[in-house]
Amino acid sequence: MDQTYMKEKKILPLVLSMSLPMVLSMLVNALYNIVDSYFVARISENAMTAISLVYPIQLVVTAVAVGHGIGVNAVAAFFLGAQEKEKADDTVSLGLVLSILHGVILVFGCIAILRPFVSMFTKNSEVIDAAVSYGTIAFLFNLPNSIGIAYEKIFQAEGKMTVSMVAMLIGCITNIILDPMMIFGIGFPAMGIKGAALATGIGQALTLVVYLLVYFIKGSTFHIQFKKTIFNKNICKRIYGIGIPSMVNLSLPSIMITLLNGILAEFSDLYVLVLGIYYKLQTFIYLTVNGLVQGIRPLLGYNYGAGEHKRVKDIFYTSLTIAAIIMLIGTAVCWGFSEPLMHIFTANPETIQIGIQALRIISCGFLI
Repeated sequence: MDQTYMKEKKILPLVLSMSLPMVLSMLVNALYNIVDSYFVARISENAMTAISLVYPIQLVVTAVAVGHGIGVNAVAAFFLGAQEKEKADDTVSLGLVLSILHGVILVFGCIAILRPFVSMFTKNSEVIDAAVSYGTIAFLFNLPNSIGIAYEKIFQAEGKMTVSMVAMLIGCITNIILDPMMIFGIGFPAMGIKGAALATGIGQALTLVVYLLVYFIKGSTFHIQFKKTIFNKNICKRIYGIGIPSMVNLSLPSIMITLLNGILAEFSDLYVLVLGIYYKLQTFIYLTVNGLVQGIRPLLGYNYGAGEHKRVKDIFYTSLTIAAIIMLIGTAVCWGFSEPLMHIFTANPETIQIGIQALRIISCGFLI
């Protein structure tokens, strides 16, 4: 596949064509988060509080997988732009090996800390047991999720944004369909909160299956092969040189939520629930902008590798303008529709009123 269009096509059409597939898939992903929470909220407020307490750990898992994927994506796109195909192949091959290692560590690490972590924020045994039941199943899928995200960034590095879009759409839609079936027992035994976790895991695993089918049937610009020569210290340093700062940056919301949960838990589990609802809703905005970022990342890497430094700046400023417009729209929607949005997750009048106030105040910070 010829990637020279990345440095030749007009910038605005190029940014839109690369970003729109990812924005669409991120919107569906955000919708899944809301639908998933909607069905869990139908179980009980304790169930919703439980997944709110597990959410910070899930954010860290995503941060590690996505941050590493960003490193692989940027370095591979750079080598493609610099016409160093062999190094680009070694980068994605090494990136996949490392993603497998990360996935295994995350499975055992997350399950080990789950109960003590949740117990820091509530003494409600029902909430703790529900959180452990949900998290244990969800974290068993950290390995396929980590590998799937690595493949996502690999396909994006070569400009195949529609592959990522289709794979993510299939996984998210599967998740949305399976949620009520597994939670409430429609064609399956009723599993409650465990069903929500299993539906999520199946969706993630199916996304990986799609990536593998595309790679082995349709092929890729990159030639992935596991051999001794891929363990290149310089390439590894470049991947982690970009990946680790990305992991830390993406982990910051998890740290903030954890600290806020600790403060709010001193008052009531209700406030923890409201915070969890807010973060589910904000993903609808932030994931949309994330789709834009994913679209421009290979463009920046490719053009930087090709020495097109002015074009790199133009792509960045064009994308920044589009992101500002998205955030403005998001702020207006969250402010204007705060009440119906809260009704999606709870029927408790006290929770709704507190949630409306919180959502309106905090949504103003989207622009910052």
